[in-house]
Amino acid sequence: MMIYLDNAATSFPKPNTVLRAMNDFLERAGGNPGRSGHRLSIEAGRIVYDVRETLAELFRARDPLRVIFTLNATHAINLVLRGILRAGDRVVTTSIEHNAVMRPLRALERAGVQLVIVPCARDGTLDLEAMRRTLTRGTRLVVVNHASNVIGTILPIAEMARLAHDVGALVLVDAAQTAGVVPIDIEAMQIDLLAFTGHKGLYGPPGVGGLVIGENVDVAMIEPLMRGGTGSHSEFEEQPDDLPDKFESGTPNGVGIAGLGAGVRFVLERGVDAIRAHEVELTRALIAGLGEIPGVIVHGTRDAELQTATVSFTVTHRRVSEIGLRLDEEFGVLCRVGLHCAPAAHRTIGTFPEGTVRFAPSVFTTRDDIRAAVDAVRRIVQG
Repeated sequence: MMIYLDNAATSFPKPNTVLRAMNDFLERAGGNPGRSGHRLSIEAGRIVYDVRETLAELFRARDPLRVIFTLNATHAINLVLRGILRAGDRVVTTSIEHNAVMRPLRALERAGVQLVIVPCARDGTLDLEAMRRTLTRGTRLVVVNHASNVIGTILPIAEMARLAHDVGALVLVDAAQTAGVVPIDIEAMQIDLLAFTGHKGLYGPPGVGGLVIGENVDVAMIEPLMRGGTGSHSEFEEQPDDLPDKFESGTPNGVGIAGLGAGVRFVLERGVDAIRAHEVELTRALIAGLGEIPGVIVHGTRDAELQTATVSFTVTHRRVSEIGLRLDEEFGVLCRVGLHCAPAAHRTIGTFPEGTVRFAPSVFTTRDDIRAAVDAVRRIVQG
């Protein structure tokens, strides 16, 4: 028996349609999209564009050409941070960010960018009044995760975006934990830049993600992270300004993009609202079940409606590494332990440097899986 509860890192299993789409791409359309005029290149280019349209539909973006493919959310975040911020600029973020945000920001801070961090509460929630006080005129960019990868707390993106726009700042949202599992409408939520990855809630393969650039963002202000061949304007040795080519140098991961497209279609067919309802039910059961075990501390809001299906816990006087190892070896429960690449978040919730045990179910997880996982924790703690 295996119960996979590490979907906040990478979703598993993948829908069969994802596997078929990737195999089909390699068998039927393995050409280089946009680089040649023969039938395989044209078919590959059609698949890539179709996936742009599918992603635009998911995120309610009007122009598919403003969907930029990257390796993952980290790549997309770096593209924005490195492309926009310069010495002397002011950037605001929160105290529960992933290292995909914090590491490039710390490097930019050393290069002269002013970094301001708004503290969150121990449950990951954010005081909007504190954010309002922090957002002064001259702030260039606000960078926030949509939901914590450690405790799942969902931040009020639309409200923060309004505050940021009031002072002329752009908003970059890290949606690695929410794309596909929480409804996202970039226009309604006033998101300027949305970074996402394919291998989590979108059920695609690793190695593909993207950036959605809002209609109101002037792409001339963003310098490319890389420059090179795009298949367009090949007579020039300067990077083209056209989208998406400005930010997509080199041969794209066509097979990964094909798999991502199938994953997004799976999400759209299921319905994000239905996926969200299923995960809320599982999260509620996890929080309740773990909370009944003496010695177990569930971190975060402990309210399934206020977080994603990411539940972190610790056990009094027990190492998280021991809990995770025994869950795997004795009960077949696969989860993640430690700091989850987010030391700032663990400092905020009081679990640094030990970290937490993190359970993260998915659309394929059942109530029986949750009951078995909770029972396994109970037996380890009480045994």
